[in-house]
Amino acid sequence: MTDHRQLAVDLFNHTWSLLDNLNRTTDQDEEMVHAAHASRYHWSIAGTAKNHARGDWQIARVYAALGRYSEAEHYAQLCLDACTRNEFDDWDVPFAYEGLARSCIHNPEKAKQYLAEARQFGEKVAKQDDKQWLFTNLDEIASMIDGK
Repeated sequence: MTDHRQLAVDLFNHTWSLLDNLNRTTDQDEEMVHAAHASRYHWSIAGTAKNHARGDWQIARVYAALGRYSEAEHYAQLCLDACTRNEFDDWDVPFAYEGLARSCIHNPEKAKQYLAEARQFGEKVAKQDDKQWLFTNLDEIASMIDGK
């Protein structure tokens, strides 16, 4: 029998290793897209609504990294929609807005609005490590906007 949960975790982690590789080839870019979608698929079988939302967020992150912004925005919005329908961890909503900001990097005004939402919700994150990771990502997006 297939262990869908383990496949979801392994593919999620593999996707991150590809995201972290700044020297990806075109083939690795496509592998990253497929791995993120495959992870989300396995979460749909073995995971919770929270896992589904986080899978959608990761897909948004992948598409944003590849400059495929409309696809990134679609998946970031799915993540935010799931967050508003459910009570997840205190960092899920601000990261959903982080995903939306990243997906709108080509539209600085819209991205800044999402960044403001992310920062507002991010102030409520209790665990310092989670808050720091969030704000590091938000600062990265802000610098990308300012650099345009």
